[in-house]
Amino acid sequence: SKATVSVLYCLKSSNTSKMVGTGMTREKLERIAAASRTGGNVRRRHKAVRKSAEPEDTKLQGTFRKMGMTPIDVNEVDITMEGGDVIRFGNAKVQASPQSNTFVISGSSKRVKAEDAAAEPEA
Repeated sequence: SKATVSVLYCLKSSNTSKMVGTGMTREKLERIAAASRTGGNVRRRHKAVRKSAEPEDTKLQGTFRKMGMTPIDVNEVDITMEGGDVIRFGNAKVQASPQSNTFVISGSSKRVKAEDAAAEPEA
């Protein structure tokens, strides 16, 4: 296949030169070149907004309220897994919805062996 190449010729007249096929004069081109930025970083139009976890937590709490979840006061939650390990939540926040048999446990957790969980005193 043949590649087509367009070539712009610059005709020199007495005081202005015009590029054939573009309607652009040398003065216009020099004015545009002088006004354009060269180098530097690209200008950002919007500042990047960092979202914290707090609004997400607020949305989650609102969803729990819609589901009819109510907070329950407990000090510690232990979940026993099939392999014998225990997931222990100290100072856990527990929410429950008895109608739908749904529980939400949030907080920091650690995984311990069943023997260690029975031997450790509750905090």
